[in-house]
Amino acid sequence: MRILIVSDTHRHNENYFRVLERVGQIDMVIHCGDAEGSEYLLQEAAKCPLHIVMGNNDFFSNLPRELELEIEGRKVLITHGHYYYVSSGHEVLKDEGKARGYDIVMYGHTHRPVIDYDGGMVVLNPGSLTYPRQEGKRPSYIIMEVSKKGEIGFSLEYL
Repeated sequence: MRILIVSDTHRHNENYFRVLERVGQIDMVIHCGDAEGSEYLLQEAAKCPLHIVMGNNDFFSNLPRELELEIEGRKVLITHGHYYYVSSGHEVLKDEGKARGYDIVMYGHTHRPVIDYDGGMVVLNPGSLTYPRQEGKRPSYIIMEVSKKGEIGFSLEYL
């Protein structure tokens, strides 16, 4: 199983379409918020299930604030992160994830990519495909791969 994890596209979806072409066949897309009303377009382009949460710029949205999924036996939390003060670091979100028993926590908001392995939990932020803020300012995303044996790997990719 291959999962594309993105965030903070802010209604500028050109790079999202480029990533879909680049990565080829995927089984799921996870969007960590700030699609700004383009969720139907993102879904149609993905040609697979899309799980998306509301970000701080998704005004008047009916998207959920958080989603909980189970992926290959792993309990996953998807949130934009702004309710967990991630602009100041992801420690509050990490503590919440541990307290609630998550194996994987995914968030956006900061526009900076993160893959943080902390004991049995992984905290991910794919960065932004539209307005990257990390050094080098390259649009980024994460590919999550699950092997037939159930092993999970994450790779941070850049356009």
